[in-house]
Amino acid sequence: MNSSHAKEALYLAANPQPHPSFDQFVATISALRAPDGCPWDQAQTHASIAKNMLEEAYEAVDAIEQNDIAHLREELGDVLLQVVLQSQIASDAGEFNIDDVAADVNAKMVRRHPHVFGEASAEHASDVLDLWDQVKLAEGATAQEPSGLLEGVPSSFPALMQAQKISRKAASAGFEWECLSDVWEKVDEEIAELKEAYEYAPKTAKGKVDVDAPLPEALKAAGVTPKKAVEDVEMEFGDVLFSLVNVARKMGIDSESALRQCCMKFRARWAAMEAACVAQGKRIEDLSPAEQNRLWDAIKESGEAR
Repeated sequence: MNSSHAKEALYLAANPQPHPSFDQFVATISALRAPDGCPWDQAQTHASIAKNMLEEAYEAVDAIEQNDIAHLREELGDVLLQVVLQSQIASDAGEFNIDDVAADVNAKMVRRHPHVFGEASAEHASDVLDLWDQVKLAEGATAQEPSGLLEGVPSSFPALMQAQKISRKAASAGFEWECLSDVWEKVDEEIAELKEAYEYAPKTAKGKVDVDAPLPEALKAAGVTPKKAVEDVEMEFGDVLFSLVNVARKMGIDSESALRQCCMKFRARWAAMEAACVAQGKRIEDLSPAEQNRLWDAIKESGEAR
């Protein structure tokens, strides 16, 4: 950031602008929770509405991915509702209030952006992420009650997001590959282990691992149970995915976003295939696999569903 932009940012931070609509909203939620307010709002606890936070966040993400700006405005309001309502519940219990929440996150943002509010420098977004991780690591080292490095990654996160955050935190502590080619070697190693585990696992005639399928003689001799053999395949598959997440991280790609985009692309192409079948008076399930593949390739080449 150049000096003029830095000065402007510092000025704005030191001279915050009023937000009357936000203040009014906070007052509205307080009124709903008051003794003469809404019975439903009064009855809520942190736990009772916890899932609402996830639902509203996912709906906001969906609006972003659909580039639906009007809907995004509404969904961000719903996310804000969850933040303010949770804060009001805490305030009523004497735990903290919305001002505490805002003060804490503001202090964190200033602290974790030393390239704006301090003497550090960062030219690229990846540099900022590195600085962020370094500051977080330092915060953990100076905490009165230091916690494990990975305890800040919620286990409720989607698995790919969780994997990327876990590996990023581990890398910030120095547990990292030297270069991308080393990670690719790890991927190859994990794929080989997956194939080996699958080869010896009990499988149905269609190739699906199944604890009720016959166990290969080699595993019988080794005393491996069907359940353990199937679990090994699942674990090795997870290792492959985790390794690929590290490839994404090394490339500067968010694996969760990448897979979500892939799913959206698949859905769009599938919808186009269904529409093409309807136009011909057919159902897609009536096509042979070869016909489905040809239609898929045609939709893909046309570029109508990206």
